Amino acid sequence: MNTTTIRVDRDTHARLLEMSTDAGDSLTETVRQAAEALRRIRFGLRVQEEFTALRNDPEAWAGYHTEAESSHVTDGLD
Repeated sequence: MNTTTIRVDRDTHARLLEMSTDAGDSLTETVRQAAEALRRIRFGLRVQEEFTALRNDPEAWAGYHTEAESSHVTDGLD
């Protein structure tokens, strides 16, 4: 595994170290998981913002519903 050095303040380092110790993971794995969690949170927030903007545009919202209904896939359990 290739690694690099990142700089964090002492409080952040202490929190990351505590989390890695509690989980039985390496500090590197904890930082990787934290970065992935932040990526997912930011993605979710971006989707939420875009969905809100879509709902605030009546024409685009209607188009969204039309498209969603036309691409509906059934599970065959009807």
